[in-house]
Amino acid sequence: MNQATAQKPEPWQRLRALGALAPGGDFTLEPTASGPLDGLTFAIKDLYDVAGRVTGGGNPDWLRTHQPAKAHAASVTRLLAAGARAIGKTITDEMAFSLNGQNFHYGTPRNSAAPDRIPGGSSSGSAAAVAGGACDFALGTDTGGSVRIPAALNGIFGIRPSHGVVDDRGVMPLARSHDTVGWFTRSADLLAKVGAVLLPADTGDESSFSEAYLARDAWALADPAVAAALVPARDKAVAAIGPAIDMTLAADCGGLSAWRMAFRFLQMREIWAEHGAWIDSAQPRFGPEIAERFAMSKEAAAKADTGEAELRHTITRRLDDMLSADGILIIPTAADIAPLKSMSAADSAGFRDRTLSLTCIAGLARLPQVTLPAGVVQGAPVGLSLIARHGRDRALLDLAARLAPDFLS
Repeated sequence: MNQATAQKPEPWQRLRALGALAPGGDFTLEPTASGPLDGLTFAIKDLYDVAGRVTGGGNPDWLRTHQPAKAHAASVTRLLAAGARAIGKTITDEMAFSLNGQNFHYGTPRNSAAPDRIPGGSSSGSAAAVAGGACDFALGTDTGGSVRIPAALNGIFGIRPSHGVVDDRGVMPLARSHDTVGWFTRSADLLAKVGAVLLPADTGDESSFSEAYLARDAWALADPAVAAALVPARDKAVAAIGPAIDMTLAADCGGLSAWRMAFRFLQMREIWAEHGAWIDSAQPRFGPEIAERFAMSKEAAAKADTGEAELRHTITRRLDDMLSADGILIIPTAADIAPLKSMSAADSAGFRDRTLSLTCIAGLARLPQVTLPAGVVQGAPVGLSLIARHGRDRALLDLAARLAPDFLS
């Protein structure tokens, strides 16, 4: 080995330069076969198992109290078999329980599009890795918006697939009926290319999309400047899809704030069922906001369901009927641009509540959602989302790939 080769930086050092490298994430995994992803590199959120390493979950006490994985997560295995090379693990918010991307223990990955602003979470490290050019694509997870929000805030592409369609074996859970495997790219074509490896064939009707639903109540949640910046991309999408259908999504269900509250209650009950025993036993040290959320989850688990599960069924039926096989719901991905890192607790809560009122739509109904970079406000990116019926993930990715050149022109 000559001196030049010896001094060549490891690929994972690019993650470190972006503040995105997870503890123990300094490794590479070579492809196990040749395939459609030959020559491409990817990063792995620290919720995915990698054989021989502890899945850290964004918390040092979780890292300390768990054993190394015996095998790679199913998604990691499939990507390696398709020819991609893994360049390391990325930081996640603690236990994936945040939308900010600011880890109390490990720091905040860089938002390359707006460095003074948060990257969004919980897949903050993976979004930062892709936006910062450290890798071609990255794995994240999305429970309440943890791929969609950082994708929008970093100006890249991201997908939350239909719930249950991508194999999640070997992925640390948060709330199982909401958790999904997701990924980030800098192009819609690559987003679809990765999807061709990870997604099953679409289910149901294979007709093209021909109706564009514009939900007034969802658009009303967006900051006026954000909504205005998204209108040109929205109009291009409508022109490509079909007639615009102007409607109110949650008119007779208490509004989107009621949907958000139902989502949070159901999610928190599942979270405590998943992690409560470990928290009570290990007494882990969490950052203040995460500790407060787990305390709220414990309280939620002790309360009876007061109609939240039934509301979820109603929402799911409504959206399935509305979208049928050829409908697309078009909404802002996030309610505002990425908040400043120095934001107050009140500003953080406001951003979270308004944004969760948007992300809970697909989360409650278990629908696929793609977010595309579609504008800039105050120098910060904003994203537009397309939501399809459950099981139409590949068709949704193909639509995004057709629309993206117009969005970015």
